[in-house]
Amino acid sequence: MNDSEKLLKEMGQRIVELRKQKGLTQDELSEMASVTSQMISYAELGKKAIRPENLCKLSKALGVSSDYLLTGELIDKDYLLLQDKLQILPTDKIKHIEDIIDSCIKLTK
Repeated sequence: MNDSEKLLKEMGQRIVELRKQKGLTQDELSEMASVTSQMISYAELGKKAIRPENLCKLSKALGVSSDYLLTGELIDKDYLLLQDKLQILPTDKIKHIEDIIDSCIKLTK
């Protein structure tokens, strides 16, 4: 497997993971991203490269940066998207999220 094929396969795995985390079918994600369900299927299988405009649509629908889909690395935009989600929550729920984050940090030590 060459580098390009590996990149497509890894990106496909990230798309599947994010889609499933959001409880979406391929059809639902394709509607949200205004792309075909066939494109989603090919992308998840790592069979075809995604056109830049579709990568942007897909990353927006999944709530992550295009960089994350491509590389798996979080960038500032990903943290800002998380911050936007936190600002929607009522104050009492923020403490629960903080506790979860603290527990996760402890698990990584």
